[in-house]
Amino acid sequence: MTDASYESRVNENDAEFGDYFALLKPRVMTLVVFTAFVGLLAAPVAIHPFIGFCAVLFIAIGGGASGALNMWYDSDIDAVMKRTAKRPIPAGRVTRDEALYFGLTLSVFACVFLGLATNWIAGGLLAFTIFFYVVIYTMWLKRSTPQNIVIGGAAGAFPPMIGWAAATGEISTASVLMFCLTFMWTPPHFWALALFMRNDYDDAGVPMLTVTHGRKATRAHILVYTVLLAALAIGLGFTQVGGPIYLTVAVVLNLLFLKGAVQIWRRNEDDSENDNFRVERKFFKLSLLYLFAHFGAILIEAGMDRMGIWA
Repeated sequence: MTDASYESRVNENDAEFGDYFALLKPRVMTLVVFTAFVGLLAAPVAIHPFIGFCAVLFIAIGGGASGALNMWYDSDIDAVMKRTAKRPIPAGRVTRDEALYFGLTLSVFACVFLGLATNWIAGGLLAFTIFFYVVIYTMWLKRSTPQNIVIGGAAGAFPPMIGWAAATGEISTASVLMFCLTFMWTPPHFWALALFMRNDYDDAGVPMLTVTHGRKATRAHILVYTVLLAALAIGLGFTQVGGPIYLTVAVVLNLLFLKGAVQIWRRNEDDSENDNFRVERKFFKLSLLYLFAHFGAILIEAGMDRMGIWA
């Protein structure tokens, strides 16, 4: 679709506040805000509540800005995928140029003000995260390699590190491990989605693993990454951000996640098609709970430490 046709459609239906908000990918932003908030509070350094609020706000704005830039660049493939066809740009409610300027403005604003409010390590990490998501993942990896999600998943794993850095002014082993938890979770989460949304990626020409290597290979990859993820997640329980509550949550959830990954691995195409990918959809829904529950447990452990309950 040409820029002229976008302009014509936008003129017929002027953009509203909700359209610009949709550019920020609010569902993704929820995860960004939550994991950044956990990283901020799990840090061993207390931070003033107002500064903490500003830090999380600027991280959220930065995450939303990267979403807007992603939609600007991917508007061509968004238009041919059922899952994304109603986004503001392909739907003709926002032009590509408007999305670009909106995303760039918010990116600069978020990074500069996070640096001023907290420290420049946090501001620099946020800037690198936006760059990684937009340039490394969206512009390069997404359309060139089936490992797009594996490497590109790093962009979504940085928020807890940024939150930790905002409080401490440094990067530590604990913040890196929280990064790794999200990083290892991303591939099985998105590959499960790709198993029952493969036609979308076929139509858009995106080299998702399901497209380049097939569903059988994707199922095997999900199992391997889930095993590695389970080991990492449970191991995190024995670090300074872990504890008995986190360890209990991690053991229960990872046993369920492993069970789901094994069930997916044992499936064949006839099984999947006949029941409309019931097992894959169930695994994907569990993956949504998985990360929130782990970081929620880290948050509870941090609260217990602050109150001296584990002392």
